[in-house]
Parts: sequence; structure tokens; C-alpha cells
Amino acid sequence: MATDTTTVTSPRDVPPGKAPAGRRPALRRDGRSAGVFLAPGLAGLALFTLFPTAMALGISLFDWPVFGERSFLGLDNYSHLLHDPVFRRVVLNTALFVVLYVPLNVVVSLGLAVWLGPKIKGRQAFRVLFFIPVMTPMVANVMVWRLLFQPDGLIDSGLQTWFGVHAPNFLGSSSWAMPAIVAMSIWQGFGYNFLVFSAALDQVPQSQLESAQIDGAGALHRFRYVVWPMITPSIFFATTMTLITSFQVFAQPFILTQGGPGVSTQTIVMYVYNQGWQFLNMGLAAAAGWVLFVIIMGLSAIQFIGQKRWVHHDV
Repeated sequence: MATDTTTVTSPRDVPPGKAPAGRRPALRRDGRSAGVFLAPGLAGLALFTLFPTAMALGISLFDWPVFGERSFLGLDNYSHLLHDPVFRRVVLNTALFVVLYVPLNVVVSLGLAVWLGPKIKGRQAFRVLFFIPVMTPMVANVMVWRLLFQPDGLIDSGLQTWFGVHAPNFLGSSSWAMPAIVAMSIWQGFGYNFLVFSAALDQVPQSQLESAQIDGAGALHRFRYVVWPMITPSIFFATTMTLITSFQVFAQPFILTQGGPGVSTQTIVMYVYNQGWQFLNMGLAAAAGWVLFVIIMGLSAIQFIGQKRWVHHDV
């Protein structure tokens, strides 16, 4: 009598990282299906992101006028940026915007999210109201704020009516122009982080907050030792995304001040735009763009390394 010696492999007998033999064809079919669905997105990424990025790196090594003869310069464009006082001022302007905008955006967003707790009536209406500026086109927002900031605008007229004083020349003063741009940008952009923080706060178990309250913890201590550790992943995400977008600020200073007075509000992206489309020097514009890329990548890497110290993923 023949004996069946076929061995049935148990999932626990399969080496780590390998699927059971019976599941491998199904996994291959799933992989091919995933590849089909991912192909359009990957093609778009390669065509509209990776290829232009590589092309910009190549152009940055050339004297590349829009019209005329092109010549290889090596790293001369980068050397020019290093010694260009305008570019150094532009980098400082961008850094100032980031330093002012990112913390204020996060603080305002988180503060409003904490205030708009489950017990607040009309909570959903407030959420929609706070998110409206994010959905409104940037150009429309900037034009409205330009009318507010200009002399004899709403802010100036209100101060004259109520207090008998004139508002500063927000857009014509090198001291006030950048704070005005930051204020407008916070109003326009805080709604996104507000929704991120609001969703994170909704995930905090009320039982833990009630237990901490019973143990005698006040509101600040409950936030510091219960709420904060649980929302640190959302804070890290919001801070990282806000930092990246703030380095790319363009529309606000371009429309509000045109980079002025002088170059006091010109940013790196504005510098790239001016070099590329006003002076038609694509090589220098590409080099400035790559400098911005390196700055953003470097700071993002620092954030990802530093988040291990304060972001709690296992809470």
C-alpha cells in the first residue's frame, strides 16, 4: 500500500521574508496589478518631477541664455551666487520668513484646535470657516490683503477712526513689509494644520484625560503629559510640511510688494523667477533653484533625524 509522503508546509515553517509556495503566484499577480495602477503616477513623477530636476542640475552648469550661444561654466554659477550680495540678502529674507511663519502657524493652528474641543457648539461650522482661506485661490487672498494694508485701506482707516492715528506703511516700509507678508500667510495657511491637529486631538482617549483629572492634574499638566505625547506625530508632520512650503514662498511677496522695498522681501523663489524670466539667465536660475533644493533637503533630513528624540510613535 503506497504511502502519501507529501509534506504540508505550515506558515510558521516558512523563513522570514518569504511567502508560502502556494501564495507566490497570487502575490505575483497582485504585484503586476499594483504595477499597472502605479504606472501612470510613476510616469508623471518621472516626466514632470525627476526629469526637470535632473535637467535643472545640468542647466545650472552652463551659461544658458534663452536666446543665444550656450557655454559650459562648471560651478561658476554657484560661485556667483556665493558672492552675490543680492542672493545672500534673498536667503536671509527667506530664512526670516521661515523663522517667523512656521512657529506662528503651528502655534495658532494648535491653539485653535485645542480651543475647538468637542464641547464647543458649532464645531463643524468653525472647521469649515477656518479652512476656507486654504481653499481660496492665493492670488485672491493676496489682493484682498493688499487692499487692507495699503495707506487709507481698511486697517489705516479703522485706526484713524477709533484711535486717531495712522497705521504704518506696511508694504512700503522695509521694517513692516515682511511682518505683513507673514501675517497674511498665517491667515491663509493655518487652516490646513488646524484640521491636522484637530483630527489628532480627536484620537486622544477621553478616559486617559479623565483619569489624569481625577489624579489632580490641571489643564496644562494634562496637555503636557497626556495630550502632547499622543499628537507629536501630527505635530512633526505639520511642522515638516509647513517648513518645506514656507521656503517656497512666492505669490505673497510677489503680489504684495514685488520683493520691495528694494530687495527686503524678495525670496529665493522670486530670485529664481527674476533670473529666469526677467534676465533670461536660466543657468543662474537653475543654480539658485538647486541651492533651495539642498537647503530644504538638508533641513528635512535634520528634522527626520531629530524626531526620534521627541516624536512618540508608540503611545
